[in-house]
Amino acid sequence: MAKQNELIVPLLPLRGLLVYPTMVLHLDVGRERSVQALEKAMVDDHLIFLTTQKDVSIDEPAEEDLYKLGTLTKVKQMLKLPNGTIRVLVEGLNRAEVVSFYDEEDYYSVSIVTYEDPDTKDVEDQALMRTMLDYFEQYIKLSKKVSAETYATVADIEEPGRMADIIASHLPIKLKEKQEILELVDIKQRVNRVIDTIHNEKEVLNLEKKIGQRVKRSMERTQKEYYLREQMKAIQKELGDKEGKTGEIADLKKKIEEAGMPEHVKNAATRELDRYEKVPASSAESAVIRNYIDWLISLPWSKKTEDDIDILRAEKILNEEHFGLEKVKERVLEYLAVQKLTNSIKGPILCLAGPPGVGKTSLARSIATSLNRNFVRVSLGGVRDESEIRGHRRTYVGAMPGRIIQGMKKAGTINPVFLLDEIDKMSSDFRGDPSSAMLEVLDPEQNHNFSDHYIEETYDLSKVMFIATANNLSTVPGPLLDRMEIITIEGYTEIEKVHICRDHLLPRQIKENGLSKGVLQIRDEAILKVIRYYTREAGVRSLERQMATICRKTAKIIVAGEKKRVIITEKNVEEFLGKPRFHYGMAEAEDQVGVATGLAYTTVGGDTLQIEVSLSPGKGKLVLTGKLGDVMKESAQAAFSYIRSKANELGIDENFHEKYDIHIHVPEGAVPKDGPSAGITMATALVSALTGKPIRREVGMTGEITLRGRVLPIGGLKEKSLSAHRAGLKTVIIPKDNVKDIDDIPESVRNDLEFVPVAHVDEVLKRALLEGEVR
Repeated sequence: MAKQNELIVPLLPLRGLLVYPTMVLHLDVGRERSVQALEKAMVDDHLIFLTTQKDVSIDEPAEEDLYKLGTLTKVKQMLKLPNGTIRVLVEGLNRAEVVSFYDEEDYYSVSIVTYEDPDTKDVEDQALMRTMLDYFEQYIKLSKKVSAETYATVADIEEPGRMADIIASHLPIKLKEKQEILELVDIKQRVNRVIDTIHNEKEVLNLEKKIGQRVKRSMERTQKEYYLREQMKAIQKELGDKEGKTGEIADLKKKIEEAGMPEHVKNAATRELDRYEKVPASSAESAVIRNYIDWLISLPWSKKTEDDIDILRAEKILNEEHFGLEKVKERVLEYLAVQKLTNSIKGPILCLAGPPGVGKTSLARSIATSLNRNFVRVSLGGVRDESEIRGHRRTYVGAMPGRIIQGMKKAGTINPVFLLDEIDKMSSDFRGDPSSAMLEVLDPEQNHNFSDHYIEETYDLSKVMFIATANNLSTVPGPLLDRMEIITIEGYTEIEKVHICRDHLLPRQIKENGLSKGVLQIRDEAILKVIRYYTREAGVRSLERQMATICRKTAKIIVAGEKKRVIITEKNVEEFLGKPRFHYGMAEAEDQVGVATGLAYTTVGGDTLQIEVSLSPGKGKLVLTGKLGDVMKESAQAAFSYIRSKANELGIDENFHEKYDIHIHVPEGAVPKDGPSAGITMATALVSALTGKPIRREVGMTGEITLRGRVLPIGGLKEKSLSAHRAGLKTVIIPKDNVKDIDDIPESVRNDLEFVPVAHVDEVLKRALLEGEVR
């Protein structure tokens, strides 16, 4: 660009505005110094220098507040407006640069040098002009803010520098960028800069267009949904349909708010409700989501019953509903006492272990009543699938929560008494091990964050009092057993069964069969006969069935008009129940050689066991019969070996094993028998047979024997003592280590029996054998 001579002209600062050469522009001037500068220009040659302020907020700019490069313009017209400002029409002439700055009191003047674009243009200039014009055309099509006439005007320009200035003036770019284009004196640089700027603006416009289209589509969809919903509301309102999805959503929101959920569960429920609202009702997913929300709402998250901790009342309830079971009742009362003192305790996990029919389930229900808690029972018998405990994931068809969560829903509170019935009947297969899933449920350190696959959100089980029941603890895995407090219920004694039948079973059956107390009366000796000869069990289920039979037959007699009142005695029991089905061991009528009375413990209680020994000529062969188990056979071998080693001291021929074959038989060969507690009984019977000394008929015995003759402790002393008492025995020989168990035996039985603690077989023989001739 050609440089011209210096000029001194007035200065007019511009705010937020820039004038390019060749531009014609109207300006409103109001500042005093600017007005004076205009008047000076009009007096002289109408020339004035326009430059832009760097900061538009400054009212009185100084030299450093103005750009050095601006535009030399010519004032075409000036008009004073009524408000005091001056409207002026200016035409840009050339680019100009400030050389010196002068303060003339009323206005500023500057010494400037001007620059003119050369007239010549080469091929590159023409190519650049074409590119710039083409870009500008594309920009106009996208922008639609620049008229087609503007494009026609620009297209007619032949000078590249002038074209760049005109195009730059129409671009919506920042003032600073326009100033940078103005300061480009070199034409090629200026044109390239304008091309880049147009290109950038095109990209921005394309992006704006895409965003606009996307927003428009989204708005259209949202508006459509809103319109359809409003239509649906209107239709439902006209039809009076208040059960539509809108009302349903509002109802579910209210239930979620009232459910007392933890915050994370509430957030999950709200999320699912939003999904449910958007999913069409005809969709299969809609039913799945609704079912899930219903489960979250119906579960107890914070609702609980207040424990009514009254030890005396609880003890009264337990005693009224259950006879015996002192250890279990004592443990429950201990729990209540601790909870009353601490006011916060993790729910204990009790396991009631014992044979069927002893009242494990009904006891758990009584515990709930004494605690004033809700009761829920879940049967685990036959459960083989882990998902039965933890639930199925919602991705499966027909998914449901596990039995634990289902039980909590049924309970309705977070602190029920939860009965896990038949925990020993769980098994495992390819679908997983449910007992492993139960570990989390029954671990007080983990169950406050129990995770069900269906619910997904953690659930607090720490306030639940779990009670498990089992018939056989040997089938319960060790880790699961370790988490429970085992309370063994061995079974009921005959005395306890009589009380239970008289106070509980019989009144219930009389009521269920439509009778009254005055119509049917069963005496205690009749109940005892039913227990002994018509049932064989540790519990009382068979006994209740027999009572039901008597009640039905009584009802028939009453309805037929044969009698108005029926009394059942020991003599007429057979008329109602038929011939006795069972018998029990009784003491021998006289003292016998080789016949000893042992005491046995079975799953249905205690019983007496007659052990017979016979000798026959032979070579010491030992024969064992009576369907004996391996342990019992080993006890017989141990007794035989001990007698051989002590034959001389016992007054037995040392070579007896070379002269006799010995046969040991335990009657009732169809009934399996096993256990080590018949050891001293077999030893006594063997010594009696080999010495010819009779055994006292009123003596019963139990204890394990060693090869050295020591007597080891046994289990089930209470049941064995009851069977001895029932059989009419007077003396019971027991291991010395079992003396501590005598306290568990009912007082009435203890008073009728003499207990002889022994530590060695020699002591047994002294009490059991009578003096007689040695063979």
